[in-house]
Amino acid sequence: MKRHLVIFARAPQAGRVKRRLATEIGTMEAARFYRRILGEQIRRMTRDPRWTVWLSVTPDTALRHPAWHLVPVTRRKPQRQGDLGRRMKLPFATLPPGPVVLVGSDIPALRASHIARAFALLGRHDLVFGPARDGGFWLVGARRVRPLPRSLFADVRWSTPSVLADTLAGLPRHIATALADTLDDVDDAEALRNVTAQNLPSF
Repeated sequence: MKRHLVIFARAPQAGRVKRRLATEIGTMEAARFYRRILGEQIRRMTRDPRWTVWLSVTPDTALRHPAWHLVPVTRRKPQRQGDLGRRMKLPFATLPPGPVVLVGSDIPALRASHIARAFALLGRHDLVFGPARDGGFWLVGARRVRPLPRSLFADVRWSTPSVLADTLAGLPRHIATALADTLDDVDDAEALRNVTAQNLPSF
């Protein structure tokens, strides 16, 4: 049974990506950073034969955006409408059989080993989450041997430090859950400086 890795991505258009970062370093510089880190992340993940990579794109009208022709992902799907929780649940409901791991698109430290560990955890758990130090999560995965809980993402206070806690609190007790590695995305200039200081190859 195939493993599926879904990368949630926004079309890399200036003024529409990394808006919080853009207020500190400028719109064009933020878009440039996003394009570079997204491209590197996609290339790194598609080189691994252990999973099939899908790009889940927003807005839906950006499925044919020129940027996607520069990356080795031919499997693209729209995120559709709704809040983040509803959009994240869609790939779990619609992709071909097999476990699914979904990640964000701007995680400089992400490596194939992190994804492999998440899939390994799904061998013994229904759901897996990758915590972030800001209280959110950068990864969510499902084994998909049973339907997702209806309460998943139902009462989450998005864009707050309570995102992961809210998500876990809403899960039924019979759902076996595991935590993967802690990684972070880049939302502000301080996080960008940390990336630069670590000499990560994505930037």
